[in-house]
Amino acid sequence: MLDNKGFNLWADGYDKAVGISEEANTYPFAGYKSVLGGIFDEIMHKEKAAVLDIGFGTGTLTTKLYENGCDVYGQDFSQRMIELAKEKMPDANLYQGDFSKGLVSELYERKYDFILGTYSLHHLTDEKKVLFFMELLNLLDEGGKLLIGDVVFETRSELEKCKEEAGSAWDEDEIYFVIDELRKAFPELEFEQKSYCSGIISISKN
Repeated sequence: MLDNKGFNLWADGYDKAVGISEEANTYPFAGYKSVLGGIFDEIMHKEKAAVLDIGFGTGTLTTKLYENGCDVYGQDFSQRMIELAKEKMPDANLYQGDFSKGLVSELYERKYDFILGTYSLHHLTDEKKVLFFMELLNLLDEGGKLLIGDVVFETRSELEKCKEEAGSAWDEDEIYFVIDELRKAFPELEFEQKSYCSGIISISKN
């Protein structure tokens, strides 16, 4: 896993690196634009939605939400990422902090219509994902949704096949989502596949 310093060093070239993988339709960012576009479309169904983005990076998605009237909140552990995002979203509520240790206190002070994480929550173990998702669901307004766009597979065998094909490009430090396994904790979750290695997980607050 990249540490804070690693993400700071990578920040300026992050969007370019993602684009190269996305355009080539290769792991890990095959389907990236479709993932972000699907989440954007879902959020746009609600006018002036309050959105919390966990690990927002340079603000690729949240900037579009911000420009379309959303009330944007976010946490990222890279100060450089925050600086780049703040240039695009000067009035957004952006905080520095390692979400693997929880959210900063300010983000617990309100409820959100949507909480999202795109290509960030794979840094958590499967056990921590479940606990964190439960915590985030408590921060949603009634009818709110948790939207996760990431490297996702329906089954463990599909993950293993992608790992074999990726070879040395596979990131052993990242722990990807397996829908069959995540459904044991969240049987109500919905999944929309966007490529052979990506998709959108949606969990609504009951």
